[in-house]
Amino acid sequence: MKIVFLETDKEKAEYVRNRLGDIGKHEIVFFSEELDKTGLGKIKDAEGIVLFVDSEIDRKVMRDLPELKYVATMSTGYDHIDIESAKEFGINVSNVPSYGENTVAEHTFGLILNLSRKIWKGIESVKKSDDFVLEGLQGFDLKGKTLGVIGAGHIGQHVIKIANGFQMEVIAFNKSRDEELAGKLGFKYVELDELLEKSDVITLHVPLTEETKHMINKNNIGKVRKGSILINTSRGEIIETGALRWALDEGILAGAGLDVLEEEEDFGEEAELFKKKEKVSDWRALIENHLLIDYDNVIVTPHMAFYTKEAEQRILDMTVENVKAFLGGKVKNKVV
Repeated sequence: MKIVFLETDKEKAEYVRNRLGDIGKHEIVFFSEELDKTGLGKIKDAEGIVLFVDSEIDRKVMRDLPELKYVATMSTGYDHIDIESAKEFGINVSNVPSYGENTVAEHTFGLILNLSRKIWKGIESVKKSDDFVLEGLQGFDLKGKTLGVIGAGHIGQHVIKIANGFQMEVIAFNKSRDEELAGKLGFKYVELDELLEKSDVITLHVPLTEETKHMINKNNIGKVRKGSILINTSRGEIIETGALRWALDEGILAGAGLDVLEEEEDFGEEAELFKKKEKVSDWRALIENHLLIDYDNVIVTPHMAFYTKEAEQRILDMTVENVKAFLGGKVKNKVV
């Protein structure tokens, strides 16, 4: 059986080989680039593909790889894989369900604290001025404030645990409800509109699906409590960018902390955008994103919430376990 690893540099390839150990007659091949740059011709006989979020497996790819039986993504999210087509073609899909719950939660609070205490502004002020000037740097306490968590899964639960340490009140919106969990962690389930109305800080921790795309939009963002802040470390498309800009312009939102943006895979310098304009699906979102970065009450980080040494190790370790299971005739952490 041939397994192809994409988006895997030499260091990671060596680590994976060592962790896999003796795999007998099976063949493991590594490519450092994503799928479209590697080319289907080089992997046409692959029975398994291991990839990250920059490689998209759609219906056409599945049709053009007739031997493909398994896809393992080195991520929790799997919106870069056509799940319905995978079901149709009988292709099993695995993910890494829980590598970064504490990692992303910690970054989430890094963004919250930066906004609530204007830390990044204070740093800039010290660098630009000969004096320590406090003007414009007054923040607010998190203690006693209400945190609204949209998505109370693995990551959301870690966010709630951290919030408890800050003595925040926590409410959550989730597709399903676990009242035992809510009692254990000390939060209350509410509907989405109520969460928007009552939260001083809103943070998003849901996967990107047809149901969650533009979950925060022009029709409901006006319900947000005035002066609150919005955090997104999940997927950029969860928020309608134009609606976010409107809420900031109108003073409904006091700030936003974003680790992800709509169409971020196409986001970059204008010259680069025009070179690959055929790949950009929403120019309006790109323009809105460029404008967002210039807001003095918006923090944007480059999709780095997951990126720690420990989290990367957990991703590789779990991916190796997923591949080992498949080579042994089982599917671990199965999505499809």
